[in-house]
Amino acid sequence: MAGHSQFKNIMYRKGAQDAKRAKMFAKIAREITVATKIGGSDPTANPRLRSALATARSQNMPKDNIERAMAKAQANDTANYEEVRYEGYGPGGIAIIVEALSDNRNRTASEIRSAFSKLGGNLGETGSVSFSFTRIGMLRYEKSVAHYDKMFEYAIEIGADNVEEFEDCVQITSSVEQFSTVRDAFTKKFGDPSEAGLVYVPNMTTKCPEENKNTLMKLLDALEDNDDVQHVYTNLDD
Repeated sequence: MAGHSQFKNIMYRKGAQDAKRAKMFAKIAREITVATKIGGSDPTANPRLRSALATARSQNMPKDNIERAMAKAQANDTANYEEVRYEGYGPGGIAIIVEALSDNRNRTASEIRSAFSKLGGNLGETGSVSFSFTRIGMLRYEKSVAHYDKMFEYAIEIGADNVEEFEDCVQITSSVEQFSTVRDAFTKKFGDPSEAGLVYVPNMTTKCPEENKNTLMKLLDALEDNDDVQHVYTNLDD
């Protein structure tokens, strides 16, 4: 029985991982569709599509999924998605920015508002939180791609703002204006990054009181699990 139980646990875990992977692919596909619809299907002339395709490749998204997402946009066989940003505070006063691609603003707003209210947060007006964040361009590469020093030297050469080494990756940041140039140069020299895009980074981080941490994590999970939500940013100090 123990072996059977262990096997079931493995299946459950695999099922959860597969579901998470499918949700991630769906969100990337939505971004590819929107990028194609807005800027056309030629990645060389469409920086947003280039970023989306790089993300798709780095996550091993099947080629069929990518082609299907682009074809939907070209055939106009897709809903009209709008980019929407929500801002608010979670438990413990943690600032949260939520970026979504929605084909129904009322539905998305209702779901985001419900998550905040049920899990100890407060959804605010646009601008109520973003003033404490800065918008930047960001690339991440696995450390196996190239040595940190090599990436650092190249980043200086092409005008990136900063390079940081973490336990599992090297992160390159730039201004929003320089992002396309930096991303394309790094991609040409080092291949597709594991992550690439414009992100919000907090100007200062805040620790969450211990008694609020569990509820905060539930709120962040609920937001990230929402089909319309593409990104969630916080000023949480881990």
